[in-house]
Amino acid sequence: MAKVKPFRGVRPPRGMVTSVASRPYDVLNSEEARIESEGNPKSLYHIIKPEIDFEPGTDEHDPRVYDKAVENFNAFQANGWLVQDEKEHYYIYAQTMDGRTQYGIVVAANVADYMEGRIKKHELTRRDKEEDRMKHVRINNANIEPVFFAFPDNPALQQVIDDVTKGEPEYDFTAPDGFGHHFWVIDSPEMIETVTREFDAIPYLYIADGHHRSAAAALVGHEKAGKNPAHRGDEEYNFFLAVCFPASHLNIIDYNRVVKDLNGLSPEEFLAALGTHFIVEEKGEEIYRPAALHNFSLYLGGRWYSLTAKPGTYDDNDPIGVLDVTISSDLILRDILGIHDLRSDKRIDFVGGIRGLGELKRRVDSGEMAMALALYPVSMKQLMNIADSGNIMPPKTTWFEPKLRSGLVIHKLD
Repeated sequence: MAKVKPFRGVRPPRGMVTSVASRPYDVLNSEEARIESEGNPKSLYHIIKPEIDFEPGTDEHDPRVYDKAVENFNAFQANGWLVQDEKEHYYIYAQTMDGRTQYGIVVAANVADYMEGRIKKHELTRRDKEEDRMKHVRINNANIEPVFFAFPDNPALQQVIDDVTKGEPEYDFTAPDGFGHHFWVIDSPEMIETVTREFDAIPYLYIADGHHRSAAAALVGHEKAGKNPAHRGDEEYNFFLAVCFPASHLNIIDYNRVVKDLNGLSPEEFLAALGTHFIVEEKGEEIYRPAALHNFSLYLGGRWYSLTAKPGTYDDNDPIGVLDVTISSDLILRDILGIHDLRSDKRIDFVGGIRGLGELKRRVDSGEMAMALALYPVSMKQLMNIADSGNIMPPKTTWFEPKLRSGLVIHKLD
């Protein structure tokens, strides 16, 4: 069962939150972070992307950069830009995008749950990325940024969310990207007890976004346990920072593909090859969006096409084989275009649906890419089924938006 606990959050005073809060470390590069934080010494980028405090071009993995992270984290606390709560709390963190709000519960999740598979993943992680985040957690002795979990809907936890969010939020602001962020402190002992008890009855949590951060946080906690001869299991390092959303609150948006060439085929030959496994219908110059599972949108030569996978090209009983990302990867990218490794092939690129299908059109019309393929989004049910079956999703399958804002609350490991 999922063990969570309240914790003494480290967070900005209310009047400073918009100065401190930032986008996550992995959604922008060093130069973008440098520009976004210009003139703002309170920006969390000084802790999560501290290479911005060095000359441009400094390697973000330089040992000096990790040392600068902890120096800045200590300075933020000394300056009162980050202050630790006196008591242990859970928190509610809500995000608003396009008029729709999703509500998550901020918890300290259990390292043992991750190590023993009760926190389920659906993506492979890369060891080099894990090690980078492990160094960051180790040197700061804190989880500076949260991970993004989902859990099966639970009426008692929903009631806590509903009751807490009737009150005035601790933080309430709109970020520069237009997304709203709202944050409440749960300080009722009864509600805190309810959250702990109800999560204890939930068999599994699911990583929605942040596989590398989850792995790094859990591995550092596991490492600390191994080095402590008096280890009990309830020390703070046995837990890491997570925001847990009821599955029904979350929307996965599409994650699309653009390809540089047609593998030597003319557009006519390519469309003919698609006809083997797909019903191909030309849709004209107006943007066409996939209408349902197993329906794809193709942009080629200034025109949009609907591709519908023919019966027999997928197996509804295979949690991976039924995914549109698998169908398109096997029957279009591999069999027709000769792209076998989505992680390493330079002929393909990926475009998050947040950018819209117009971005696919732009990249093809510019001549940079030869064709674009839009996919119907994966559902939370599919994601959870895959995690439950022990399978791993193909690369670049899920895109969650909005991303969690970093800097609203931090979890110390001691």
